[in-house]
Amino acid sequence: MRRGYGIGLRLGVAAGKVSLWRSSRWRAPAWTPLGEAAYAQDLDLHGDFAALGRALAQLLDRLLPAGEYAGWPLSVVLDDALARLWQVDLPQGATRLADIEAAAALRFQSLYGDAPGLWHSSIAWSADAPFCCAVPRALLAQLTRATDARKLALIFITPQFARHWNRWHGALKPGAWFGQLQENVLTLGVRHAGRLLAVRALPVPQDAGSDWLAQTLAREALLRGVPAPALLQLCGAPPPAWLMPAKAFHCQMLSTPDGETALSPAARLARSGGLA
Repeated sequence: MRRGYGIGLRLGVAAGKVSLWRSSRWRAPAWTPLGEAAYAQDLDLHGDFAALGRALAQLLDRLLPAGEYAGWPLSVVLDDALARLWQVDLPQGATRLADIEAAAALRFQSLYGDAPGLWHSSIAWSADAPFCCAVPRALLAQLTRATDARKLALIFITPQFARHWNRWHGALKPGAWFGQLQENVLTLGVRHAGRLLAVRALPVPQDAGSDWLAQTLAREALLRGVPAPALLQLCGAPPPAWLMPAKAFHCQMLSTPDGETALSPAARLARSGGLA
């Protein structure tokens, strides 16, 4: 199939479901759902992800006839539960890339207890505090195998938080923290003096309210030794009523999802971070 300029494919990978969309940067509609497939949910990040691989292969075979989409760009957004996110302080006097990579690997092992060799890591470099993310090599292998077999051009594989951070960090106000809502999880990007200090994924209780949010922000600030944020800027899933600006003056939504309430978690992942 001939591909128009600015058109590509986007895959959302949630725990238990994958969702494929066609995106168009210049033509309406910007997002077109192609289909979804379920697989046996398994959050064992040390497994082989074979169930995911089978579901993805069946979905692509059904939606992308052989050869018709060869060469099309495909980008993948993962549920954060399928990845690892962490920060690392630069070693004092470090001047070589190898020193910084070694520090990131040691920090990863101390946080998660996993051998770094089982994970594929990437680092978003900054002058003061590199932001790191890692994806299981077994998961990466399943995604690569499925896309290579259909001659798709795999552009990126990104956890949702990293996708949203890349999209919105330039819009954050002084003194604000960054937040992402996905299902019943609030992922906080703890910031101070313009730096991202930590990424914290916190379950949201069923009876949560604005008091819970204020207490959570105060506790996280105390743990990091920084002032509590003056503002929490949020993106992601449609917020509960108690998080709306009228109810929580210290919150601001960075985006207002259009019609996303009815979408599956995998579909919302696919559309994370916009078209860029």
